[in-house]
Amino acid sequence: MVGGAGSLEVAPGVRLVTTPNFPPQYKAEASKGAEFLDLLRRESDLNWTFLSPSALFVAGERTGKFRLGTDQLLTAADGKSSISFEDFAVALADEIERPAHLRQRFTVGY
Repeated sequence: MVGGAGSLEVAPGVRLVTTPNFPPQYKAEASKGAEFLDLLRRESDLNWTFLSPSALFVAGERTGKFRLGTDQLLTAADGKSSISFEDFAVALADEIERPAHLRQRFTVGY
């Protein structure tokens, strides 16, 4: 499953979607994605993986240089959270070819 960044934590127990600066036009969809992730985590029979992009998810270039994380929003040294579509696709393809996050959520960012 490809989800959004809204369900990622910005502090322990605090999801990005609940922060004051989260774009209001995405709040309903992000909240539903977070709820779906919670449902997946309670599922005992389904083998699932949930991939969340960084906060800024835009066209760019394929660098092949990115980090993987779990439930926390990844940020660069400058505090920005971003990933290009191209590098996100690489992380997704890598997971499909070599599953490493079964029954887990993971994230990708610079």
